Amino acid sequence: MFVIDINPIAFTIGPISVRWYGVMVALGVLVVVLWTLRAVKKTDISPDTVFTAALVGIPSGIVVSRLFHVVDLWSYYSQHPGEIFGVGGLQGLTIWGAVLGAALGIWIWGRFAHFQTGRLYDLVAPGIVLGQAIGRVGCTLNGCCYGAQTDAFPGVIYTHPESYAPLGIGVHPTQVYEIIYLLITFGVLLAIGKKRLQPDGSLFLVYLSLYSVWRFGIGFLREGTGFALGLQESQVISLIVLAIVIPILVMRARWIRKELPVS
Repeated sequence: MFVIDINPIAFTIGPISVRWYGVMVALGVLVVVLWTLRAVKKTDISPDTVFTAALVGIPSGIVVSRLFHVVDLWSYYSQHPGEIFGVGGLQGLTIWGAVLGAALGIWIWGRFAHFQTGRLYDLVAPGIVLGQAIGRVGCTLNGCCYGAQTDAFPGVIYTHPESYAPLGIGVHPTQVYEIIYLLITFGVLLAIGKKRLQPDGSLFLVYLSLYSVWRFGIGFLREGTGFALGLQESQVISLIVLAIVIPILVMRARWIRKELPVS
């Protein structure tokens, strides 16, 4: 068993406490932007387009991420509506909401700007995975998103009173498990991305499918509130994403095979 006694609060500004979670999330977002700027260098997508997409995607991702969190814990927020939009609300974000919200916001912007977003999605996909991994470091230090109780070797024990995890009890470090999975996914996306999947947007769909499978599975080991059919909200969203993405990938694969010349 490993003991985590790190103070989740990085620093304070007056009455506001800034936790390592927020610091890591901000760093993760920065990494996504920097990765995308690097990725577009050898394409016809300009850095200005990346910055514009970021200005649209970041706030839309935050809004939808917060929305998913509030819906997931509606039994609490319905009794404390003042906390929905409070500063403390920045602590309550969801990965699925951030990813899907940002993607939706950028897609809507692309429609108005007459910009095809598929290629941009593919270029940013590995960066998103890196950003998520960094964000999960924040979750690990924060003590949130922890797993079920365990006395096994991989378990961790949180002891700092500011931690969100139950103190003095061994739990599965599902945050660390996810970091490992994300790094593997990062390598897979890089390998697949070298082949330039067609049509544009396919690599992003592969990322969505890989992450959906993970979030659905880890939900059975991770602590969370029931949402529907005995599943957590993230698991339900994962199933919905899979139900949409897999058929699209299959149809695209069939379309590509039809386009290939017969030798």
